[in-house]
Amino acid sequence: MPQTLAAPAHSELIIKKSRFIGCVQPMADRASAQATVDALWKQHPGAAHICWALLAGGQSAAVDDGEPGGTAGRPMLDVLRHQDLEGVLATVVRYFGGVKLGAGGLVRAYTDTIAQALLTAPKVTLQRMTTLQCMVPYALEGLLRREIEAAGAELVAVQHGTLVSLQLRLPQTQAAHFVQRINDQGQGRVGWTAPDA
Repeated sequence: MPQTLAAPAHSELIIKKSRFIGCVQPMADRASAQATVDALWKQHPGAAHICWALLAGGQSAAVDDGEPGGTAGRPMLDVLRHQDLEGVLATVVRYFGGVKLGAGGLVRAYTDTIAQALLTAPKVTLQRMTTLQCMVPYALEGLLRREIEAAGAELVAVQHGTLVSLQLRLPQTQAAHFVQRINDQGQGRVGWTAPDA
């Protein structure tokens, strides 16, 4: 099951006098990732390279930033994939120490920097969410609100008309059990509709 990070985690390696400063952090999209990298350049104006990899669905990216092609961004992205992560940005700031590492040395340096950061990174399992919507008589609104809270679901919207319409979000794995429980307690007085119907 895919995971993301709960908070950023950092690492730092010195390899043949070059300094590699790594960070892994939760990140939703490429625009946010680019803004983070731009901020790193402001913090590290003397850096030789800031390479990064983003694993975020269709917005994934791997950037070598002047390092030989395929020696930084792609290997960092592979580390994220290998850990089954989603919605994560990996960055490595490199200060060149004067000794060339070669292609294999660079791949190892960038992957090791990210792997080190991931060792201490707090991970959380991503849950697929689903949205449910139901219509109930006013007499059942209180019961439904209590059940939503007890299930740890999020009440998204409530509309009062002839009936009360409630829209909620909860983990997909809990949806069938929740619907069954509400149907049992509502004794046939709960109507389920497609969200935004």
